[in-house]
Amino acid sequence: MRIAIHVGDISLEAVLNESTTASALWEALPIEADGSVWGDEIYFPVPLDAEPEDAKEVVDMGEIAYWSPGSAFCIFYGRTPASRGDEIRPASAVNPLGHIQGDATTLRGSRNGVRVTLERLE
Repeated sequence: MRIAIHVGDISLEAVLNESTTASALWEALPIEADGSVWGDEIYFPVPLDAEPEDAKEVVDMGEIAYWSPGSAFCIFYGRTPASRGDEIRPASAVNPLGHIQGDATTLRGSRNGVRVTLERLE
């Protein structure tokens, strides 16, 4: 399952994993929302109510994930205020959904309120 992620004028592609949460996200697409920025993470609400699934407290560069406490889709492109050293650490554990294909650091400089769209690539 491949998705397009549009953040303002930036377009990226991502590949979803085979988790139950990723499948639920796929079924909910398309999604459009205003993003919030926390360090080098963009997050925004999505219409999912998923329980923790293989939740991780440290993620990889370019990883996309679902944060269940806030029902939010998260895009990680660097350190967050919770990071220790060079790790990329969400506010709390997240469900991995997949990875950005290409350079996620192009999202640096994004601001609160940026319009984000997720859609299927078939």
